[in-house]
Amino acid sequence: MAKLAINGGDKAAERLAAKIPVWPKATEEDKKVLLEVLESSLWSFPHTRVEQFEQAFAKYQDAKYGIAVANGTVSLELCLKAGGIEPGDEVIVPAITFISTVSTVTEVGAIPVFVDSDPDTISIDPKAIEKAITSRTKAVIAVHYGGYPVDFDAILPIVRKHNLLLIEDAAHAHGTKWKERKVGAIGDFGGFSFQQSKSLTAGEGGIVLTNNVKLAEKASLIRNIGRKAGVPGYLHLILSSNYRMTEFQAVLLLSQMKHLPEWTELKHKNGEYLARELRKIGGVEPLKRDPRITKRGYYFFIIRYNSDEFKGLPRDKFIEALNAEGVPCGTAYGVPLYKNPAFKKENLKGIWAKGIGPIPDYEKLYLPVAEEFCAHQQVALSHRVLMVDRSGIQMIIDSIAKIKDNVDELIKK
Repeated sequence: MAKLAINGGDKAAERLAAKIPVWPKATEEDKKVLLEVLESSLWSFPHTRVEQFEQAFAKYQDAKYGIAVANGTVSLELCLKAGGIEPGDEVIVPAITFISTVSTVTEVGAIPVFVDSDPDTISIDPKAIEKAITSRTKAVIAVHYGGYPVDFDAILPIVRKHNLLLIEDAAHAHGTKWKERKVGAIGDFGGFSFQQSKSLTAGEGGIVLTNNVKLAEKASLIRNIGRKAGVPGYLHLILSSNYRMTEFQAVLLLSQMKHLPEWTELKHKNGEYLARELRKIGGVEPLKRDPRITKRGYYFFIIRYNSDEFKGLPRDKFIEALNAEGVPCGTAYGVPLYKNPAFKKENLKGIWAKGIGPIPDYEKLYLPVAEEFCAHQQVALSHRVLMVDRSGIQMIIDSIAKIKDNVDELIKK
C-alpha cells in the first residue's frame, strides 16, 4: 500500500499543477485588440464593440437580447430594477451562493428570503420555493451553482402560477445547456459575470440576457443613466445610475469568446469522465447526473463527500489529504450565505427604509440540507482543473482512490 503524501509519501498528482492552465489565459490576439482600442481613443462611446459583444454573447447563450454591464453584481441589480422589484418586496434566494445574489436584493430595498437546497443537486429546492411564497413575494433568483442548472421543469410552473419574476444567476454557467437550450434567458432575465475567475472573463464585466423586448428596453434605459440608446445629447428619460461596460472589456471578451466553445467542451467531457470514475470509488459522489442537462459549463466541479465510506474521516481532513497529494480543492463558499456576519442584526441596521418590515431573523435561520452540505460534504474543484488532459483527470481519481485505500493512516492520527 502506498504511503499518503500527507504522511511523507509520494504525491499521486505530483504533475497535476503543471497541467492546470494559468487563469485568465491571455493570448496575442487579446493584446492586439486591446491595443487597437487604446489607440482608437474610443474607450467608452460610441460603444461599437460593446454592441458587438452583446449580440455575440446573446446569440451564444440562445437569447434574443443582451445588455452588457460593468460587472456581474450589477447585472443582477439591473434585472431586479428592470423587473419592477420595489422596496418591501420579497425575493426568494438560495442558501448556497455568492453574496451578490442577495446583496443586490437589498440594494433595491427588497427583502431576501432564503430557502433550502435540493438534497440531490444542491440547487434551490423547488418545493422550498413554493412553501416560501407570500403575498409580498415578487421574484425568485435561481442560481446555477457551479454551472449546474436549476430544475426548470419544476420551477417554471411555480413562478408562472404565482406570477413571479424568475431571474437566473448564471455567473457560473457560461455554456450550460438545459434540454439543449443554453441557460440565461429561460427565465425572465439572466445575469452573467465576467469576473477574473469565471469561465469567460475580462477581469470584470457582466451581461443581462432576456427574450422579452420590453424588459430589454427597460434594462437598457436603466443601464445608460436613463438615456435611450442611439439618441445623442443629454435627454434623460428616467433617474438611474451608470452600469455601462467599457470598450476594453467588450473587445477582450469578444477575443476570449473565440475559445469558449472549445474550453466548455473540454470541461464537459472531463467532468463526465471524472463523475463516472468517482462513482466507482464510492463516498465521493458527483452532483446528480440528469439527462436534461445536456452541457455543463463548469465553474466548480462539486463532490459530495460521505465520511461513512471513509471510516469516519472528517471532510476537512480528506481535503487536507487530497491537497497534499497535489489536487487543489476546497469548500467553495464555505457556509450557507445567511451565516455570514453581514446578516447579523447589528449589521442590517439602515439597510431598509423604516416601516418596511417585517424583516426575517437571519441569525435564527437553519436550513438543514444547506448546513449539512457546507459543513460536512462539499468538496469543490475549480473549473481550471477540468482543463487538463485526461492523464491529469486520472491523477485526481488515483489520488482519491489512494486516500480511501489508505484511510487508516489518517484515522490513527
